[in-house]
Amino acid sequence: MDRSASHADHPIEPDARRGLAILAAVCVAALALPLAFSGGAVATPAIGRALGSLGTSEKLADPTALNWITNAFMLSFGSLLMAAGALADLYGRKRVFIYGLAGFVLCSLALACAPTLLAVDLLRGAQGAAAAAALAGGTAALAQEFDGHARTRAFGALGATFGLGLAFGPLIAGVLIEYASWRAIFLSGGVACTLSLVFGTRYLRESRDPHARGIDWPGTLAFTLALSSFTFGVIEAPVHGWTSAPVLALLAASAALACAFIVVEKRSARPMLDLSLFRYPRFVGVQVLPIATCYCYIVLLVVLPLRLIGVDGLREIDAGCLMVALSAPMLVVPFVAAGLTRWFSMGVVCAAGLVLAAVGLLWLAVALRAGPYAAIAPLALIGIGAALPWGLMDGLSVSVVPKERAGMATGIFSTTRVAGEGLALATVNAVLAALTATHLAQRVPGDRASLTEAAARLASGDPVQAAAWLPVAGATTLQHAYSDAFGTVLKGLAAITLLCAVIVAAFLGARTREQVAPSDVPAQERQRA
Repeated sequence: MDRSASHADHPIEPDARRGLAILAAVCVAALALPLAFSGGAVATPAIGRALGSLGTSEKLADPTALNWITNAFMLSFGSLLMAAGALADLYGRKRVFIYGLAGFVLCSLALACAPTLLAVDLLRGAQGAAAAAALAGGTAALAQEFDGHARTRAFGALGATFGLGLAFGPLIAGVLIEYASWRAIFLSGGVACTLSLVFGTRYLRESRDPHARGIDWPGTLAFTLALSSFTFGVIEAPVHGWTSAPVLALLAASAALACAFIVVEKRSARPMLDLSLFRYPRFVGVQVLPIATCYCYIVLLVVLPLRLIGVDGLREIDAGCLMVALSAPMLVVPFVAAGLTRWFSMGVVCAAGLVLAAVGLLWLAVALRAGPYAAIAPLALIGIGAALPWGLMDGLSVSVVPKERAGMATGIFSTTRVAGEGLALATVNAVLAALTATHLAQRVPGDRASLTEAAARLASGDPVQAAAWLPVAGATTLQHAYSDAFGTVLKGLAAITLLCAVIVAAFLGARTREQVAPSDVPAQERQRA
């Protein structure tokens, strides 16, 4: 008899010690994942300084390679998350969790010894794939080990751990760079996942979905290639130009692959993405929430440290301390949001939070003109605004569809969140570089290639190499051009966030019976993502 089926029919409450060990295994892994994301962003300038020069001052770090330090991780993580969940159902949740952790540890150790930027980028892609397996397998296994209120508390602890990693990831990365090396960031993630691996191997029980029928490989391949083509095209656009043949070819390929993915999913007997769910208006509204938080919150976790360290000249540890103002509200505000739903609908609370975040982004665009430390108050407002929907959208993702569709709904939601983060980062970096090039062209003479290269290096947080490409521009001119472009980007992010707030209010604003707790959804459906 399948163990997962018998466990679902006859729930077994683990003893306190074993249950704590299981929860610790998954939560420690969940703590390492945000550190791998935000820590890599904070470490980017240091990695560029260390690996960008190949022995001569003339050979400078490629800004495209620097962008891939974060984008490679997010791309593989987002595109493979649903496939990893299907593998966990088919071959075993514990097995996929353990293999994912082992791969993450190996990649982390290799990153700590990486000799070149190319090696870092390739290893970050492999690390993202391992993270997808660890997250999908770990959360599915956790759902099988706990039932009822114990499951609610366990997933609450898991969410709090993610919040802890987001809140203090930049600070931890800054401290490690200040007192050790950027390599210590990846080494610490490997050590954390080693502890998780030990506990998970010993205490987790294996479980499978007895009804799993295989992996939608055509859909997975089309989805991954579509995301990869779009991301690569957007990253290359600032260097080669948006109208260049390679960029247009990549973007066209992305559109064609996306259409192919839709066709494959419509014809698949067991699709990775059930398109029929998009017939529910409230389900569509829920998908807007992770997109909104990507643009008002996640993007800042990456692009703002690059500015603070590379352009404003802060040390990594000081930039990490400043970033706590943005991410610390994630530890408290989600609980406040849950309390507010006693009086307001979840959609209203989420929309109100997005409006606050948009106001904070506009405030930040003005405050940064007075210096980096003037950003503390607007960053806190952005963090509070983003944390309001953050604490509710996971529950909404399963409450706005019939209960029997909850597993697929959470899978789509998770993929929208993680893949959206990668796309948002690539797009914002490309737009920032393009705007910086435009402002530089208005201020200093220079050929298009030099202006483009200088702008790309400024956008990656490296004004020294930008000055090497555009020596006629002084440091002040470069900084002002970048600051003006950064302010325009913040206003654009505010506009996107406000638009998302309007859509969320329209689709999710009314209080309905669909607003139920995630614990009301059967365990077999909730864990499939």
